[in-house]
Amino acid sequence: MRRAALILSAASLLTPAIAQDRPALTAVPDTVFVGADGKFETAPDTALIQFNISTQADTAKAAYDDASRQAESTRQVLRANGIDPKSAEIGFFAVNPMYDWKNPKRKVIGYQVNTSVSLKLKDLSKVGAITQQLADADVSQGQSLSYILDNTDEAKSKAVTDAYRRARALAQSLAGASSRVLGQLSYASVDTFENLRVIAPVQRGRAMAMAAEAPAPTEQFSPQNVTVTAHVSAMFLLK
Repeated sequence: MRRAALILSAASLLTPAIAQDRPALTAVPDTVFVGADGKFETAPDTALIQFNISTQADTAKAAYDDASRQAESTRQVLRANGIDPKSAEIGFFAVNPMYDWKNPKRKVIGYQVNTSVSLKLKDLSKVGAITQQLADADVSQGQSLSYILDNTDEAKSKAVTDAYRRARALAQSLAGASSRVLGQLSYASVDTFENLRVIAPVQRGRAMAMAAEAPAPTEQFSPQNVTVTAHVSAMFLLK
């Protein structure tokens, strides 16, 4: 009876969400099964700038040519800041006709060209200048900036270590409360998660034109830390 009660008490420590997401283990005598969360916070190592290039004209060729000019202006901004344009990635490229929906024949009245661009910057000091110059060059729409952790391996390892430490401490407390001695690890499963934080959208327009001589919106602020979390489910033997 003591063994069955101990296993049931340990399983009840799992939250309902965790119990739903993970398959239940068959109760094993002389074991304790626990789950715990851990985390590790660190400064981001990469700035992610994303924006769209969008043009429209009477003909597909004219819209395409205008998009090409905007793309070249984007490359010039990158080169001016010592960045290889090849480091920027294009997510999609679309040419779409525009129709006069008031006309029953749905006459084509023009064409629109859209493409998405994303750029990862390791040198965070260049963020303000690049976002400002892209806006001033009138080549970006829907520009957004977020700070991410591009290299997550070390952070995940530290989050897992924290989660395991908590899980073992929980198992130790439960074993002690039942007058048993905690033994070696018998089973474990690990899940890790990274919490990305979008810092702020960067809007172009009259306000940015008026602030051409002012510091960039991101200047003198520190990017928020990135939090990597882990969940460890562990089974320990009992002596």
